[in-house]
Amino acid sequence: MPTAEEDRASRRLARCAAHVLRHAPDHVVTDLVGRLDGPARKYLCRDEWLSASTVTLLLRHGSQEDRQYVARNPHVVGRPLPGLPGPARYAARPGPSPELLREVGPGPFTTGELVPLLRGHGRRPRIPLTLLRMPHEPLDPAVLLEEHAREPLPPGAVEALLLAGALPREVGRALLDAGARDTDGYGWYRPAVRAVRMGLLTCDELAAHVAPARRTLLLVDLSGTRSGLRWSLPERTGMRTAVARALRPLRDDPRLWGELLRHAPAFRGTLPVLVARIVRGTLREEPAAGPHAGGPRTGVPHTGGPDLPALTDAVRSLAPKAAEPVGGVDRELALASLAVPMESVQEDIRWVRDCLARGLLTGEDVIRHKAPACWALDEDHWLGEVSHPDRHDWAAPVLASRAEADRLFALALGSDPDAWWRVVTTLPDFAGTLPHLLLRVTEGGSVSGRP
Repeated sequence: MPTAEEDRASRRLARCAAHVLRHAPDHVVTDLVGRLDGPARKYLCRDEWLSASTVTLLLRHGSQEDRQYVARNPHVVGRPLPGLPGPARYAARPGPSPELLREVGPGPFTTGELVPLLRGHGRRPRIPLTLLRMPHEPLDPAVLLEEHAREPLPPGAVEALLLAGALPREVGRALLDAGARDTDGYGWYRPAVRAVRMGLLTCDELAAHVAPARRTLLLVDLSGTRSGLRWSLPERTGMRTAVARALRPLRDDPRLWGELLRHAPAFRGTLPVLVARIVRGTLREEPAAGPHAGGPRTGVPHTGGPDLPALTDAVRSLAPKAAEPVGGVDRELALASLAVPMESVQEDIRWVRDCLARGLLTGEDVIRHKAPACWALDEDHWLGEVSHPDRHDWAAPVLASRAEADRLFALALGSDPDAWWRVVTTLPDFAGTLPHLLLRVTEGGSVSGRP
């Protein structure tokens, strides 16, 4: 039986691990979760800051006990776990209407017969979900992928297949490739959001498999879409982290970012393929490749792509930015105050919010200068609860702080699981800032006590 002190240490370690795992690649997340002992792993599964990708990897690689703890986590919303929304919600809908029965017949349908019906009624997922509840033979993945490669299924049909098709993960990834569909019509983003929310794919896997590349870039910000299925703020930050990781080979070279902005609108392949070809300088040299079932299309881009202002905004929001000019005395005082915690958390939150509202501080400043580092990574300690009704008014500092933390972690730790683990185990008791912590860990010096 663990003592009270050991229990508190496990809670602190789990909370810090949850914050760090938001910024780690998938293989690092899997490795770090495996290193946690039983009590810390239990508290991690129940933590309110678990990212969507971490939940997916816990369900995919964790034990039955992990899945049970995650299922009891009230903050894990929208995934097909016991007691949480999922495909069963749609199975409770009424059966097919008489009009639909007269049009398509009672079934049973083969996969070849079902695909045209899904294509003809797939603008929204309601009717495709009804069709998938009607008698039909088990879906043949080969036929499904062949038809999708020939002519991509509409978004509503793909979303229904992800929800109720009981498809392997590889087939679900392939259905997110809409390379031959030149328009981004109603609900084009819904299958991608659904794939993350139901625990089918992580954000890194989404960034690697969604096609065409412009859709991956547009997924970083869905706030301009109609009301309905969209990213929550934590999911949005996770998607931005994954896309920024895919764009990291471009470094801070303005020429390469200009090439991305010029070729992304019409490129039919995935974003990692586009980035790799931009870095190699082979966009115009490689011949077009025909579409194939289950894999990304890598055709040569065309110069006459669609004009998408939202795409330009997305690329510019992800591109490296020059350092802002140093402000006056008020800004220097605000930066200094971040290293001195106030008497209460609420007083600290009010002060930081006031500085953010007056433009004295940014989200990047909080990550770089707030001490201790575990408080800088936890928005609750400087911005308040993200479930507060005004959370959308404070989305900009949250996005900026997460992006800066992504940059610092990637620069210092790369993809080395041992270095990430040293940060996780050091963070609970470290009193300095995040850059100081990363410097101490990478240099291998002492990390005990106040720096």
